[in-house]
Amino acid sequence: MPKIIFDVETAGCDFDSLDQISQEYFLKYAKTEEEKEEIRNSMSFYPLTAQIVAIGMLEAETDKGWVFFQSKDDRIKKFTEGKIEFIPGDEKAVLENFWSQLGKCTTFITFNGRIFDCPFIMLRSAILKIKASKNIMPYRYGHAVHTDLQDQLTFYDALRKKFSLHLWCKAFGIKSPKEGGMTGLQVKDYFKQGKFTEIAKYCAGDLQATKELFHYWDKYLKF
Repeated sequence: MPKIIFDVETAGCDFDSLDQISQEYFLKYAKTEEEKEEIRNSMSFYPLTAQIVAIGMLEAETDKGWVFFQSKDDRIKKFTEGKIEFIPGDEKAVLENFWSQLGKCTTFITFNGRIFDCPFIMLRSAILKIKASKNIMPYRYGHAVHTDLQDQLTFYDALRKKFSLHLWCKAFGIKSPKEGGMTGLQVKDYFKQGKFTEIAKYCAGDLQATKELFHYWDKYLKF
């Protein structure tokens, strides 16, 4: 069965759209205006205040892949670039397609997936009343089912600093997806601006970088 790499892109709600009790909850420990602004801009990090706007999946051995992405533009249709299919829909369709595709594999690979992608996917699915087809939060201290490269490269936090995908790529001579001019922090703005295919292609770039990082780890660091 293929090893599947996956990655998500998220977009948070506008902070002012939250009810007063929720706003007070987030801001209760903020002491300065800078801290308050940082919190207001952090809504994309939480599945209770953000939505998934893209999930990319890539077979590590074949480069065949899929990017399921949200689009509010009916003119955007399914398209293919190389071996990757780009498939638009709403968030529910994105998640249903993800679970359907994941059911065909037995092992999967992420970068920081245990901390971010996996719980985000699980909780957004529950919020939308979608039943997960597989446990994507298995036993942490092993890589037989889930290889989280952040865990592996930091030796399960023995390395105190957690570096970004960009920094790992630069260290190992891998092309970083951030070199294209877009970062995850811009996804919310791109989504609001209707740049749906740009987000999808950015997600595909993350997949390629994660694949190269996985092969590097597999060759030089895996035991």
